[in-house]
Amino acid sequence: MTESESQILCKSCGLCCSGHLFAWVRLNASELSPAESLGLKVIRNDPRQRGFTQPCPLWNGMCTVYVSADYPRTCKTYKCIVLRRLLDDDISLPDALTIIRDTLDLIREIEPLLPASSVPSFREQLITHKEFLESKAGEQEEVDAEFLRKTEELLIYYEDQFGVDDFIDFEK
Repeated sequence: MTESESQILCKSCGLCCSGHLFAWVRLNASELSPAESLGLKVIRNDPRQRGFTQPCPLWNGMCTVYVSADYPRTCKTYKCIVLRRLLDDDISLPDALTIIRDTLDLIREIEPLLPASSVPSFREQLITHKEFLESKAGEQEEVDAEFLRKTEELLIYYEDQFGVDDFIDFEK
């Protein structure tokens, strides 16, 4: 059986699992214990932020629990703009893969510009460092300007190509 174009796209991407698009993923209350049993780091203490942290430990180049009965509903239903465009025949697979490659290339350019951090989520590191540099307006060095320019470009990509304009919110 051959893979569908959507499976090829998602397997080549993984940004929604890797901590690049989101710092955490929302879960329903009934999903907390099953998600924890899968090995996810569950957030329980605030009903407004109930979920699990990113990067997902179950992502290993592909989702390792995709067929599990406890596969989180949010993971099951999330479709980024690129995927929706592919499913709607609004973009070809090669063009969709180019968007993914360009996004991953930009991430690889930004990663070395981030300071060392104990925070595992790229998205959280990115936003924290961006806000720190913006608070130091006028004191920035050239590398900081490059970081801010590339970060702004990436955040626009996230919103335009993936429908992500916040840590966890996405277009449905």
